Amino acid sequence: MELMGEKARLTDPVRPGPGLSVEEYAEKTAAAATTTAAAPATAAAEQFVADRNAPNLGDNAPNTGDAVSAGGRAVADKTAAASVLGAQLLRRGDLDGAEPHLRAATAAGDRAAANNLGVLLHQRGYTEEAAGWWRTAAVAGSAAAAHALGRYHRERGDEPAAHYWLRQSAESGHALGAYALGDLLEHRGEDGAEEWFRAAAERGHREAAYRVAQLASARAEALAAEGEADAGAVRGIEEEAEGWYRQAAARGHRRAALRLGAILERRGELKEAGRWYLTSAKDGEARAACALGFLLRDAGDEESAAVWWRRAAENGDGNAANALGALHADRGERQAAERWYRVALEAGSDNGAFNLGLLCAAQGRTAQAEQWYRRAAYAGHREAANALAVLLLQRGDAEGAEPWFSKAAEAGSVDAAFNLGILHAGRGNERAARAWYERAAASGHAEAALQVGIALLREGELHTAERHLRCAAGGGSVEGAFRLGALLERITRRDTGELGSAHELGRAEGTRPEYEEWYERAAEHGHRRAQVRLGMCAAARGEVVDAARWYRAAAEAGSPNGAFNLGLLLAREGSEPEAVVWWTRAAEAGHGRAALRLALINARRGELSEGQFWCARAVELGPAEVAERAAKLRDALRAELSA
Repeated sequence: MELMGEKARLTDPVRPGPGLSVEEYAEKTAAAATTTAAAPATAAAEQFVADRNAPNLGDNAPNTGDAVSAGGRAVADKTAAASVLGAQLLRRGDLDGAEPHLRAATAAGDRAAANNLGVLLHQRGYTEEAAGWWRTAAVAGSAAAAHALGRYHRERGDEPAAHYWLRQSAESGHALGAYALGDLLEHRGEDGAEEWFRAAAERGHREAAYRVAQLASARAEALAAEGEADAGAVRGIEEEAEGWYRQAAARGHRRAALRLGAILERRGELKEAGRWYLTSAKDGEARAACALGFLLRDAGDEESAAVWWRRAAENGDGNAANALGALHADRGERQAAERWYRVALEAGSDNGAFNLGLLCAAQGRTAQAEQWYRRAAYAGHREAANALAVLLLQRGDAEGAEPWFSKAAEAGSVDAAFNLGILHAGRGNERAARAWYERAAASGHAEAALQVGIALLREGELHTAERHLRCAAGGGSVEGAFRLGALLERITRRDTGELGSAHELGRAEGTRPEYEEWYERAAEHGHRRAQVRLGMCAAARGEVVDAARWYRAAAEAGSPNGAFNLGLLLAREGSEPEAVVWWTRAAEAGHGRAALRLALINARRGELSEGQFWCARAVELGPAEVAERAAKLRDALRAELSA
C-alpha cells in the first residue's frame, strides 16, 4: 500500500539517549499535507518523539507508588529494551525483525511500542489492524497515536471521528495534531483553524507557520481592498505575515522562503530577497529559481540568470522557459528561443504560444504567427488576442480584428482598449473612440491620455486637458510632453492671470518656467517642434549658444522651422552665407518665409533671376502676408529686368 505522506518515522520509547524534540522534528521533516488527509502513519512517521520524552521510565514504569520492586523494575527495563530495539529495527526498515519486539513491548503495556506497531502494520498494508493499535496507544495517552488515528479516519471520510482524535492530539500539545486539526477545520469551513495553526506554529511546525502567514496576508489584502482601511492596521498585519513567513523559511519551508523573497523584493531589499530565493531554489522550488534569475538579470548578470532559469525550466517552470526564450531571441538566436518557448508551452504556459507568435512575426512568418496568436488567444491570453487583432487589422480585416480587440480589452488589455479607440477614430466614430481612449487612459496608457487631452484642448477644457497631458507626459509620451509644454506656455502668457498665474506663482527668480522643462524633455527625445520652441525661449533670453544648439538639432532632423530660425540667428550674428544654406534647406522643404528671405538676398545682390525664382516659391508657399510681399518684390524685379 502506498503511503500518502512521507516515509514513516517512529515514536521512540524511553531509551538511554535523548529523543528528538518537536523543534528538532520541525527542522528535519517536511510539512504535513495541506488540503487532503495524508496517511495516518504520519503521526509517528513525521515526529520522532518519545511519548514519554524524559529520562524516567514514563509509561513503562508500573504505577505502584513511590517504591518499585526490583522485579517490577526488571520487567519495565525489559519492556523498554524491547520497545527501543523494535523502534531501531523499524527505523532501519527491518520490519520482520522489529515486529516481534514491538508486539512483546505492546503486550507489556508500552504505548510507544503500540504506536510503532501501528506504523509497521500500516507500512505492510494492514491499515485496519494498524488503526487498532493506534487506538490502543491513543487511549493510553499517546498524542502521536491520536494524531495518526485522526488522519486515518479523515482519509476514510469519517470527519467526526477524525475531529475527535485530532483534537485529543492537539489538546495534548502535539504540533502535528494541532496542524492537522486546523487543516480539517479549514477544509470544513469552520472557525478555529487559524488558532490551531498558530498553536502548531508556535511549537515549531513550519507548514503551520506558512499557513498562518497565508491567512494573515489574505486578511491584509482584503482589508486594503476595502479602501477605507487604516494603513497602519494593514501594515501591522503584513508585518505579522512576514514574521511567520520568515519563521517557516528559517525552518526550511521552501515556499515560505519564496514568498519572503517576493515581499523583500517588492520592498526593494534585493540582496536579502536574493538570499531567500537562493535558499528556496536550492531546496528545489522552481519558481524561486526563476525569480532569482530575474534578479540576476536586472543586476546585469545574464549568464548567471540563464543558469537559474534553465534549472527552473527543466523543473517545469514555464515562466523561466519563456525568460530563456526571450534571452536567446534578444541575442538573435532564433532556434534556441523557439525551443525554449516550446518548452514553456509544454509546461502549460500560454505565454509560450504568444512568444512563438511574436518570434514568427518578427521573422515575417505571419501565417504561423497568426496560428500561435490564435492558440494563446483562445486559451484566454489577452495580449495574444490584441496581437492577433493587430495582425488582422494590418491585413485589412478590420471586421475580423474588432472582436479580438474587444475580447482583449474586456479581459483587461489596456493596449487593446487604445487600439479600439484608433479603430473607431479611423471610422469617424469619435464618440466611441473617445470612450475607449478614456478607458485606456484611466488605466495609465500614456498615448490614450494624450488623445483625450488633445480632444479636451479642442473643446476648450484647458484644466482637464492639462491633467490628461500630465498623465501622458509622465507616462513617457514625447508628444504629450510637448503638448503639455505648449499648453502651459499658453496659460502662462495669458494676460488675465486665470490659471496662468498659478503656474508661475512661487517660481524662484532666474529659474526656467515649467513649460520649458517639458519642452526639454520632449526635445531630448528628438521632438523637432519642442527643439524649435526651446530655441525660441533661449533666444528670447539672449542665450544665443543654446538657441543655436536647439535650432540646429531641429534643422538637422528635418525641421523647416528649425532651419529658418537657425538662419535668422546666424544672419544676426553676421554669418549670412551659412544662413543662406539653412534658408535654402528650409525653403526647399516648403517654408515660405525662408523663400522670401532668399528672394530678398538675391535681389540685394543683383541676382534678379534667382530672386524672381524665390519670389515665385514664396508666393506659392505662403502664408498670405508672405505671398503678398513676395508678389510685390517679384513685380519690382520684373520691372527692373525689363527696364
